[in-house]
Amino acid sequence: MPSRMLPSLAIAKAIPRNVDVLVVGFSDGKIRGVPEPVAKAFTKRFGVSVGEMATSLGAKSSADTKRTLPAAGDGPRIVVVGLGSDQPSGEDLRRAAGTGVRHAASLAESQNLTVAVSLGAADSDQLAAVAEGALLGSYRYAPISAAPDNSGKMAAIAVIDENAVKDAAAIASAAEIVVQAVVTVREWVNIPANLLYPESFAEQARTLVRDSKIAVDVLDENALSRGGYGGLMAVGGGSSRPPRLVRLSYTPRGAKFHLALVGKGITFDTGGLNLKPAEGMYAMKCDMAGAATVLAAVQAIARLGLKIQVTAYGALAENMPSGSAYRPSDVLTIYGGKTVENGNSDAEGRIVMADALARANEDHPDLVVDVATLTGACVVALGERTAGLMATDDATADLVLDAAEAAGEDVWQLPIPSEIRSKLDSKVADLRSTTGDRWAGALVAAAFLREFLAEGTPWAHLDIAGPAFFDGKPYGYVAPGGTGVGVRTLIALARRLAT
Repeated sequence: MPSRMLPSLAIAKAIPRNVDVLVVGFSDGKIRGVPEPVAKAFTKRFGVSVGEMATSLGAKSSADTKRTLPAAGDGPRIVVVGLGSDQPSGEDLRRAAGTGVRHAASLAESQNLTVAVSLGAADSDQLAAVAEGALLGSYRYAPISAAPDNSGKMAAIAVIDENAVKDAAAIASAAEIVVQAVVTVREWVNIPANLLYPESFAEQARTLVRDSKIAVDVLDENALSRGGYGGLMAVGGGSSRPPRLVRLSYTPRGAKFHLALVGKGITFDTGGLNLKPAEGMYAMKCDMAGAATVLAAVQAIARLGLKIQVTAYGALAENMPSGSAYRPSDVLTIYGGKTVENGNSDAEGRIVMADALARANEDHPDLVVDVATLTGACVVALGERTAGLMATDDATADLVLDAAEAAGEDVWQLPIPSEIRSKLDSKVADLRSTTGDRWAGALVAAAFLREFLAEGTPWAHLDIAGPAFFDGKPYGYVAPGGTGVGVRTLIALARRLAT
């Protein structure tokens, strides 16, 4: 079970004693957020203001930039971070806080570090963003090693709120819940596939919601076979590690809206018999990020006490080539009876998602949202930091887009053109899983998934193939590895739909 401990978080009106590092902002050539006692001590010690020294050392307003200033006497060292804008948004502040905290952690190698973050948040939403960014910036995946982890530990983070925003304790508590959910996804995605496979993943999901108000049901291979889950059984059939379907249900008293979440959980994707090239296979432990996202989001929604019914499905399988693997041209019977001609065994995600979506219909939700690292085509279209959104209608898309904006996650709507569906016609089954050409791959996948929704049910599909896993230099609050993208959007959506 991912158990990465976060630093303690507090929101304080003044900088606490014994802070090791203070993170402040820089924009429009000016320092932002320096507490008055620190400013006075700094000027007295060095004869220049914090802003003057930062400017002389090349501080910039652009995002992800930072400069380190010396401590004044026994005061904290100061990290100056660019806010990215003269009028920073909540996401600008979230990113700046993450940059500052991560850099602060690099300044200490063996001590338990205490960091204060003061970026001049203007209201409670901005304060929450700073708190989230600071906690997210503290995350680092601990390598699996026989050697002890002797890197610096961050013990505590204090977010400074000189405006004394009301409900500061509630804001801090909510930020901790949201970030813990994101970190849970990061940990799951970062775990190697020999340690996280359908059975162990399902057990970790069960452990996650233990002692909560969430009911859990796990279908093993025998139950899946008896139940007619032909997609999961086909995709998982080539592996010695059989598939699972995890169902989490949160039903608080007084809830009037029912949200269903469905996530793709391919714990490793070789491409099956349509084997991926070596360079395309290495990072495929991340192909379960969609399932991780929906399962962690439900737990956070329950911990936040939101009055909304949420049912989540994680469709878990390992896609391997073997004598028992499913083949291109096989006809599969999805849960509920619809048949699919398999066009490509490396388009396995939509096959397992079809089972889960068809099962979700039986819960009669008011809205279905699925999350999946589904297509490389979406990465080609939108890059590595933006998720693609496709939906049954613009009103549903707007709900998700508004939630993503509130959460600070980049999502872009794509269409499902009417002519796409005819490309999925099959001569031997109800439909085909792929078109046989490489055009509009993300849209084709969405059109396929839509076929398994009950008629009239609003639905949105988030393709997170680009932003789910990051393998470059850290930026903002994003560390290398799993990013946890989508969790904050789902929580923000639930907040908006809750009664």
